[in-house]
Amino acid sequence: MTNNNTNWIANFIWGIADDVLRDLYVRGKYRDVILPMTVLRLLDAVLEPTKQTVLDMKASLDKAGIVHQDQAIRQASGQGFYNTSKFTLRDLKARASQQQLAADFEAFLDGFSPSVQDILEKFEFRNQIPRLSKADALGTLIEKFLSPDINLSPDPVLNNDGFIKHSGLDNHAMGTIFEELVRRFNEENNEEAGEHWTPRDAVKLMARLIFLPIAD
Repeated sequence: MTNNNTNWIANFIWGIADDVLRDLYVRGKYRDVILPMTVLRLLDAVLEPTKQTVLDMKASLDKAGIVHQDQAIRQASGQGFYNTSKFTLRDLKARASQQQLAADFEAFLDGFSPSVQDILEKFEFRNQIPRLSKADALGTLIEKFLSPDINLSPDPVLNNDGFIKHSGLDNHAMGTIFEELVRRFNEENNEEAGEHWTPRDAVKLMARLIFLPIAD
């Protein structure tokens, strides 16, 4: 994926903040919602292909009375993390009632594995849910992140002719997009971006220092 594509996706997500949160948060607080929602959508998209396999494994383990389930469920998901709730973000998109959506969204969050729970706790994202739900903004936010105009999945999206409409995101592209969003939000708060993430030039320099002496 090219820098132009990652910049376009970052711009799209930045636009979601302005569209959904403008009258609900001051600009400096957009990141409290947009950054964790970006991470959640990325994780959700990665887990979509094995969702039913994970649910079947969870049901089988529960039926067998197996308490320590983490390793088996991770194997079922094909990733180092998983979500055992019955929901994906696409399932939640159809919720008409904000009250039901908030409850189901909480269940969706609760279904993630411990490593993801640590991330959510650091974001303190659950604190934002009552505010988003009361303002009738949670459903809109989910819908925006599921827009067919953007692909946050590692798998490419094809058009009706079988050609690639949106390229998939590899780990590097995902990291680049997230870093760009962090940089923009920190600039909104008059903070130095380097306080929160390592500049790409520094990463390249460290990699050269490590590998060049042993390249041969």
